[in-house]
Amino acid sequence: MLATRGPRAAILAAGAAFLLATSACGTTDKPEDTAAPQVRLYGTDGNMLNSFPGELKDRGNLVDGMKGTTPLTPLTEDFKERLRAVDPDLKDFLYAAEAYDAVVISALAAQLAGSTDPAAIARQIVGVTTNGQRCTEPKACLALARAGQDVEYRGPSLSRAGFTDVGEPATASYATMHFDNQKINDAKTEFVGAGDESGASTKLPPKPKKQQGGRTDRGDGSPLILGGLLPKTGDLALANPPLAAGAALAVREVNAAGGVLGEPMVWIDGDDGTSVAVAKATVASHIREKVHVIIGAGASGISAAVLPDVVAAGRILFSPSNTDSGLTRADDKGLYFRTAPPDSLQGRALADVMLRDGPDRIVVVARKDSYGEGLQETVRAELERAGIGADRVKLLTYEPPEDAQAAPVDFTGLAREIKAYGPEAVLVIGFAESAGLITALDEAGVPIRH
Repeated sequence: MLATRGPRAAILAAGAAFLLATSACGTTDKPEDTAAPQVRLYGTDGNMLNSFPGELKDRGNLVDGMKGTTPLTPLTEDFKERLRAVDPDLKDFLYAAEAYDAVVISALAAQLAGSTDPAAIARQIVGVTTNGQRCTEPKACLALARAGQDVEYRGPSLSRAGFTDVGEPATASYATMHFDNQKINDAKTEFVGAGDESGASTKLPPKPKKQQGGRTDRGDGSPLILGGLLPKTGDLALANPPLAAGAALAVREVNAAGGVLGEPMVWIDGDDGTSVAVAKATVASHIREKVHVIIGAGASGISAAVLPDVVAAGRILFSPSNTDSGLTRADDKGLYFRTAPPDSLQGRALADVMLRDGPDRIVVVARKDSYGEGLQETVRAELERAGIGADRVKLLTYEPPEDAQAAPVDFTGLAREIKAYGPEAVLVIGFAESAGLITALDEAGVPIRH
């Protein structure tokens, strides 16, 4: 039954008086609302992959709603189909273009140098991407190189500008990606450019050597031998299929175009294991096999660990996926190159993605290695530049597994610490092992926003 206006007003007034009286007495019978805020997850190139939800097994749905960035150029359907011809089961394309370009650039540099001597190849690599006749396919580029003409290679990952003086991309493209229904939702993917074309090298490489006849003599050291140092095993193994497909496609297409110095280019497979020990053993094997250019490693920390061995042996290390900004300043004697852009560029894109959602408190969790801590610091600096002070950002790290046989990381303590901090955003900088953190957050009762 509805009350009339007069009695109803009296009832409300009496109720208000009662509430004031009880609150004045300091009643504590009612518990405080301590519900944690919903947390949105963010990721990076190490976990924003279609294969990543599988690492969470029956909890793959926890990644739904997760956002992140990764170095990625819009790829043509033709290039994707060529990759699938190499690997019909390919689900991701992360760093496939960079692997392809690393192999093609190495081949062109050797052809222009007229030699497989790593030092001679290294002197040509930056120049292959700048200040010559522009070409986009191995066949056309090799024809120019054989004729003794400088080339300016533009491949699927290197579309805007060439390399800087230190042998890394002057510009980059990043993709903002979203997980929906336990896979990357391509319809939501956005691309943003970064870097400055003016940063590309303007130095002229040594004069190219024109190939005489169908092939040069054996004095050129042919055939050119490339060795893989890619993450076939370990925590970055989920990123190996596109890396391997990109490299294999490039070898196939270079050889279909006549090879290098009149000989088919040779590829010797190799695993970096996402492990320093495994990678060092592979590098030693490649050196014994007289490999000229090593394509890898997958992880920045692995490359940093093996680079002294590669340099001491006078070989080239050319990574398609290293992003640690610290490698820009590596003591490499001019023998280290990469087609992946440094994290100084990715950090800005990643911070922007998070800031769009307006979180008040942010946790950034990273692998305790050069990749994780380097990107973590870059993101922190970008957030600070945007007005998110240290009192609103918590930085946490964890020791990654040493190799594929190591025990899983125990994220229980980190999950509790994150819950106690009460963030609205958690950025996870890691590889396959970072799935364990997401599971631990769920088990700790952290409400993940989908």
